[in-house]
Amino acid sequence: MPIKWFPRTYTVLVSLAALLWLVPAADGQILVNARAPYTAPGPTAFQPGNATSPDGHTLGLNQRFLTRDGKPWLPVMGEFHFSRVPAAEWEEEILKMKAGGVDVIAAYIIWLHHEEVKGQFDWSGDRDLRHFAQLCAKHHMALYARIGPWAHGEARHGGLPDWVLAQGPTRVNDPAYMAAVATFYGAIGEQLKGLLWKDGGPVVGVQLENEYANRAPGGGEAHILALKRLALQSGLDVPFYSVTGWDHAVVPAGAVLPVFGGYPDAPWDASLKNLPPNEVYTFRFENRVSGNMGAIDGTSGASPSYADTPFLTAEVGGGIQDTYHRRPVMRADDIAAMFPVMLGSGVNLYGSYMFQGGQNPEGRLTTLQESQATGYPTDVPVKSYDFQAPLGEFGQERESFRKLKVVDYFLQAFGEQLAPMNPHAPAVLPQTPGDLSVPRLAVRSKDDAGFLFVNNYVRGAAMPARAGFQVKVALPGGDLLLPERPLDVPSGSYFIWPFYMDLGGFMLRYSTAQLFTKIMGERPTYVFFCVPGVRCELAFADHAGLVVETSSGKLRRNGKFVTLSNFAADADTVLSLKSARRKTVQILVLTQKDAERAWMVRLGGGDRLLFTAGEFFADEGSITLRSNGDPTFRMRVFPALTASPAASSPLTLRQLPQAFSELSARLPSFDPKVRVTVSGPVGIAPMVKMGPPPTWRPAGVAQAPDDAGFVHAGTWKLMLDKDPLHGLSDLFLDVDYTGDVARFRDGTHLLDDNFYNGMPWTIGMKRFFERHQTGDLTLQILPLRADSPIFAEDGVRSALPRSGQVGELRSVRAIPQYELNLQTQP
Repeated sequence: MPIKWFPRTYTVLVSLAALLWLVPAADGQILVNARAPYTAPGPTAFQPGNATSPDGHTLGLNQRFLTRDGKPWLPVMGEFHFSRVPAAEWEEEILKMKAGGVDVIAAYIIWLHHEEVKGQFDWSGDRDLRHFAQLCAKHHMALYARIGPWAHGEARHGGLPDWVLAQGPTRVNDPAYMAAVATFYGAIGEQLKGLLWKDGGPVVGVQLENEYANRAPGGGEAHILALKRLALQSGLDVPFYSVTGWDHAVVPAGAVLPVFGGYPDAPWDASLKNLPPNEVYTFRFENRVSGNMGAIDGTSGASPSYADTPFLTAEVGGGIQDTYHRRPVMRADDIAAMFPVMLGSGVNLYGSYMFQGGQNPEGRLTTLQESQATGYPTDVPVKSYDFQAPLGEFGQERESFRKLKVVDYFLQAFGEQLAPMNPHAPAVLPQTPGDLSVPRLAVRSKDDAGFLFVNNYVRGAAMPARAGFQVKVALPGGDLLLPERPLDVPSGSYFIWPFYMDLGGFMLRYSTAQLFTKIMGERPTYVFFCVPGVRCELAFADHAGLVVETSSGKLRRNGKFVTLSNFAADADTVLSLKSARRKTVQILVLTQKDAERAWMVRLGGGDRLLFTAGEFFADEGSITLRSNGDPTFRMRVFPALTASPAASSPLTLRQLPQAFSELSARLPSFDPKVRVTVSGPVGIAPMVKMGPPPTWRPAGVAQAPDDAGFVHAGTWKLMLDKDPLHGLSDLFLDVDYTGDVARFRDGTHLLDDNFYNGMPWTIGMKRFFERHQTGDLTLQILPLRADSPIFAEDGVRSALPRSGQVGELRSVRAIPQYELNLQTQP
């Protein structure tokens, strides 16, 4: 940074910068004033619980960020509802989240799933909270328990058991209700006994209630404080307590931390059209509350209840749950583009909801999903809670998982530097979320070092390309142009650029490649990736004796700076920085595709990146790779291996240029078959019924058909091979159909269901084989009427008939999932 490299000119630079800032910027330059001297954050009024573990590790916070052992901590949190996933799959899914860079697992403890009948608690099998917490501890993952008692989570009555509603008022300090809550909290306390942070366990936080804004007698702050007292009386003494901060939230200052979020669509909205551009793609400089989840009193000012707390999130959409009347399809960029927006806005805990999809468990008395029949505003599937999450309901690793991972890795490696940094807005801001004319960006900085966050992506909108893009940042040590020469930013791009960053003693002036991670071996390696369509360059402070070597690209020196650009577009670049007085530093510049395919591993006695197009997760001592439909495994490793690791199948090792090596293996190929026969014709669907409008929505919406409605569904019988898994990791059914609602059954037992949204329906069969639920497999498709008042994406709606109905099964394919295991011991 200028202070370090030009200390004698610091005072002159500050004065000159102050004068220059008054001069209009050159055409196309975007101004960001980050000149104000850095101020350290003050203490917060929030009073944490016991925040010291038996081995002396501490958690804490100040007004700006969380801390771990006194150092800034910027964790990533992902939502995983253990009671919606078979217990046999928990450990694997935890490992996937860990591999993807998640630090904290958040989990609703849904009361209805554990005490559907009063006094009969069920913490067994797929509802075993203690076992789930123990698995988090085993794999060094923190756990944030969202204990309700009202959770929402698209559960029946928000997760409150029917018997609780029958006995009287809820969500207020009613004696009968609070006695029931005390029993529920006490049962949670017993489950988590010895597993709290203060015990050396994984549980670091508790969320009380959810979306709570009730200020009626017996409610309000008094109710939240009463819930906290019950939690403490139940033994739930943890560092952090929180409530959700949207929808005019009740946030007792000093007692709880507000957490925020936002979703890329609003499937609870009554509209049957594309929604206008969403606020989640616009930086939040004055208000932490997402517009589509309710503003605080309709104002943009900060509420005193969270003015001195860090900007924390728990529900940034990792996907969205389709409702019967509104069925948006999430693309990976819809999810990933929110990440730089939130970080640039000052977020210091990034929480995705959901991160892991699932299925509703079996109810003893009723089905357990939210429905209009139970007084809730939407209908969701009876079984499926896939949420289009990064990890699907059957554990599928989606494209969004990889796109989120590239930022998760960045935060794991550099979050300690980012967390203390203050956000700064550009001089000109979009007037509304729908104003696409103004570039969207933010700077976070501390002194002269910082990051530029840019978002040129909005779901459902055609963002203009930004020709001649250049940002002028006023810093305490002088003005910085990012980049030195203007460049073009394509429509749909979003990225994070570092500036004035010390890389092992070498000063990175700026980079238009996104910082990804670092490998701290004998030779430290900093890893970047080029954003497609954006000129990729790195600029370093030059000095006598600096030697720069690169495997591709162009090098320019002007006496003060050395700039590298024109990297090979379809290959990775390795460059090194050498100096007699500093340790050699290596830079690896990847393509974005390779960054999304790269996973941090411990292999061959050191830390490496493993690149694979398939699915990945790792445990201590082993790496698991999976491939859907293709028995061939091919992966690259950096730095290169000198010998093949032990594996479940023979490996071939090949050395590649630029310190890469390649491992490959081919497993025996299988071609599982599924035979489909028609067993019942498609009937005529009746007109869709409309539900009653809630008080906050202007109109009612379409109601999902009940069980009786499926008399009109077409039925197909499915037959699989006698030994369908045949040594495979899993077998997926890819169901290509058009209709309204589809159900997958074993006889009369519902295994899964799907609201048609134009995307193929994927069903993982392993869990059903293991549970012997494949004796009489049938597929039902209820036809979709052309006049049904539902929202579907434009491409889906235009493909439907203009009149009549459609109910068609085009194909069911069986896709084998192959697995290869590597041993990570040297």
